Amino acid sequence: MENSIQPKKRTLSHLPQRPSIDLEFQDLTYTVPQGRKGSKLILRSISGQFRSGQLSAILGPSGAGKSTLLNILAGYKTLGAAGSILVNGEPRNMKHFRKMSRYIMQESLLQPMLTVEELMMLAADLKLNRELSKADKLTAITEILIMLRLTGAQRTVTDQLSGGEKKRLSVALELINNPPVIFLDEPTTGLDDLSSSQCISLLKLLAEGGRTVVCSIHAPSARLISQFDNVYIVSAGQCMFQGYGQEIVPFLSGVGLDCPKHYNPFDFIIEVANGDYGYEFLEKMSTCMDNGRNTAYLKKRVEEDEQNINEISFAQTSADEKISPYNYDCSIWYQFKILLRRFWMQTFRDSGYLIFKMVLYAVLGVILGSFYLNMGQDGSMTIYNFGFCYTCVIAFLYLPLMPVLLHFPVEVQMIKREHFNQWYGLTAYYLAMSCTTLPLHTVMTIGYVSIAYFMSDQPLETQRIAMFLLVCVLTTFISESFGLMISSVLNLVNGMFLGPCLSVPIMLLAVYGIGQGSDIPPLIRFAMYFSYLRYGMEGLIIAIYGNGRAVLPCPEEVDICPLRDPVYLIKFMGMGNVIFWVDILALITCFLVFRLASFYLLRQRLRPNKTFAALHVIGRIVKSHFSITR
Repeated sequence: MENSIQPKKRTLSHLPQRPSIDLEFQDLTYTVPQGRKGSKLILRSISGQFRSGQLSAILGPSGAGKSTLLNILAGYKTLGAAGSILVNGEPRNMKHFRKMSRYIMQESLLQPMLTVEELMMLAADLKLNRELSKADKLTAITEILIMLRLTGAQRTVTDQLSGGEKKRLSVALELINNPPVIFLDEPTTGLDDLSSSQCISLLKLLAEGGRTVVCSIHAPSARLISQFDNVYIVSAGQCMFQGYGQEIVPFLSGVGLDCPKHYNPFDFIIEVANGDYGYEFLEKMSTCMDNGRNTAYLKKRVEEDEQNINEISFAQTSADEKISPYNYDCSIWYQFKILLRRFWMQTFRDSGYLIFKMVLYAVLGVILGSFYLNMGQDGSMTIYNFGFCYTCVIAFLYLPLMPVLLHFPVEVQMIKREHFNQWYGLTAYYLAMSCTTLPLHTVMTIGYVSIAYFMSDQPLETQRIAMFLLVCVLTTFISESFGLMISSVLNLVNGMFLGPCLSVPIMLLAVYGIGQGSDIPPLIRFAMYFSYLRYGMEGLIIAIYGNGRAVLPCPEEVDICPLRDPVYLIKFMGMGNVIFWVDILALITCFLVFRLASFYLLRQRLRPNKTFAALHVIGRIVKSHFSITR
């Protein structure tokens, strides 16, 4: 008997079943403003189709529009686009399409401080049915890791993965709920030849399972491109060719170009699309393809595709038939619990950074306490003790602000990807983040105050200590929220510039008018209402010197102590009419306003409404209009 060894098909038996999805786009155009020149047309009424069960590549020279086409098809970029996109022959419903498709971008941004297995389990908890047992989720995860050859790295922290492993993990995370459509932006960029070949082979395996897999590829090798089922070539925003590899040679012959026998057809057609053989052939190729409408070269292999789909055990359903939900449990509370667990795991595992912050707060507390050592009860040092309060609010401005300006812009990029791929809602994320950072700021602020307050010999009264600490904690919360508000809109460079710049008037308004009593110009007094540090300063001064504190003793070696009477000192500082709990209410209001504003701005960055979309267009026009060109 003759034995034949058949390759074992890798199946994903524990994943929810999905229907096959065919994509078709017609007369797709995309324009961008270009200042005085009007607008630039990136895509020019381009058409085409991508079928399920096929691995499709979008190719073209630099600036051809391949990444733009991929962004529009994925729904990641819609502003400035026109034309129609059909899903199984029906107009695309963006809300539903985003749930059934996943977009894996070029740069592999992964959550740090988590192992591959932990990150996969968190994704499974967010995307799969919550009634599914942990054992079944682990089985589904194991199947995906085996398929993508990541089993050897499942205990490895994401920061320690190689470039190829990060690419495959990015795919694995989006496979958790088995999306029928997967877009990838240059998945081989940054990989060597072997890793690139392995990556494309795995994507082909995924496509054979009934998925529609579309990639944009830049400068692929002949061996790499030969693994694709469907090749879509773009040049100057127009379709040059769409079809299978073996159809390239007869297609080029039809436009008057004979591919040399010793030449790879894929390399040759890319050179032709680049204009190396004359730009007149570009017009001929686009005309022959009818700019993507002509599908004569896109021969359908229905029987082979259906056989592959059946082997992977996919349910073939019609477009109108009900399918398994893509997110089983969308409750904010459920997502909040999962994300909160992720935040705390990452926080405590980043022990070096956590210890550094704790030491920094403690060292600054010691330094500040040394500067104002034993001045709190000295009647001759009240003006210096005022400086102690001012230094405290400055510390609680910058200590929470600067790390947010440095860290959150990078976090926003991960939020954009996870939110776009339907991992979670922004509300759940924001609540989980707040419930992680705010308690940590509270603990570190208590540590700082415990050192500086007692070293400077402030009054040891429970009420005053509690009032002082409350003001410091609220100031810390507001400063972090202030940083979040800036980082939700700006990138790292602009945020690091704008944050300290905006802090300067806030600090100046906090102490303006000291020594002038109530003689402050009305306009400046009005501006003071917008400085939360002013409320913090007033709160700290009242906490230390208010509420009927007795006159401070004057040292024997000092002849006169003009400001040792707390009542006179407060009046001299221009705070005679200050009420502590009014300042606390103002601080709480500032915290809520900044926190909600940062949440709103972040939501608009992820999913802008018409107003913000219009502002974005204006910004693009202004940017292009005033750009410096040579």
